[in-house]
Amino acid sequence: MLVTVGRLGRAHGIKGEVGVDVRTDEPDLRFADGATVVTDSKVPRTLTVAASRWHSGRLLVKFAEVADRTAAEQLRNLFVQAEVAEDARPEDPEEYYDRELVGLAVRTADGVEAGEVIDVVHLPSQDLLEIRRPAGNAVLVPLVEELVPEINLDKQYVVVADRPGLLDPEGADVVPTEPGAD
Repeated sequence: MLVTVGRLGRAHGIKGEVGVDVRTDEPDLRFADGATVVTDSKVPRTLTVAASRWHSGRLLVKFAEVADRTAAEQLRNLFVQAEVAEDARPEDPEEYYDRELVGLAVRTADGVEAGEVIDVVHLPSQDLLEIRRPAGNAVLVPLVEELVPEINLDKQYVVVADRPGLLDPEGADVVPTEPGAD
């Protein structure tokens, strides 16, 4: 099964290195020398990692098939995926692959059915669960322990804390942000 592990950024230097916006908790494994990744372009392309290194907090990767800066720039903004065994699990029990979460039933701490996870959205600051509510609308819930205290893969559900406005945006408490505003 292919799993997204990064997004290729701008070229670095003239020898074909590219910066990678890492989308995996295992970058040293997924971008190890000799590892292969597949681009998500219209015509998928297999790239072999010739070398990788961290530079100023950013992962730089040199692919065997990319000879120079011009070729590296053509890869910009492509997502890359790596082959992961269907039954593979991250080492940390608090980590999950997106494919494990999509499709799980969502319920509140009181046991009320609240929808289904339809996607995992990755932002620079945090990950979000996209949840389709029973009414058909979708909401985004930050994937943090305070708001998602339980994920049960065996029983196929997640528990979401029902805070005002979290699952029902209409029920949000509106607080004025300007002094004297009502």
